[in-house]
Amino acid sequence: MRKLILFGTHAFTLAVGFALGVYLLPILTAPQGPDHAVLEAEAQGATYSAAFTRDLKGSDFLHWGEGTISVSPERIVHMGDLAPGPDYKLYLVPEFVEDEASFEAVKKQSMRIGDVKTFNGVILDVPAGVDIDAYTTVVIWCEAFGEFITAAKYR
Repeated sequence: MRKLILFGTHAFTLAVGFALGVYLLPILTAPQGPDHAVLEAEAQGATYSAAFTRDLKGSDFLHWGEGTISVSPERIVHMGDLAPGPDYKLYLVPEFVEDEASFEAVKKQSMRIGDVKTFNGVILDVPAGVDIDAYTTVVIWCEAFGEFITAAKYR
């Protein structure tokens, strides 16, 4: 019985340590976000603007975003904060979604723009040939865990 208890406590400790590592590693290794002045300069002249909010159906205390998102044919700029986590991707989506199920339903029709590696400001170039007018919403998605982070409808 003692060996079983020791095995159980060690397995639990290992699982907690692994989970903390998965969550904390992106925070510890994240590069510094762009300077606020750079973000503002890159956002100027954007075709569309919207806001990330924490009150979406799929957001919670570990998965959220806030701030403004500016979309132009050349780049997408986020000024604000994201909950830190691993393997975030920014997508353009053809309709507004606010949770995992609704995003997964339209993921095949969505356009992955790029990796989100900073949590306090993002600048991503829009790939050549992507028509931002063919989409309505920006989504931040955790690819590794299939978790919805946040979304904003820009048109």
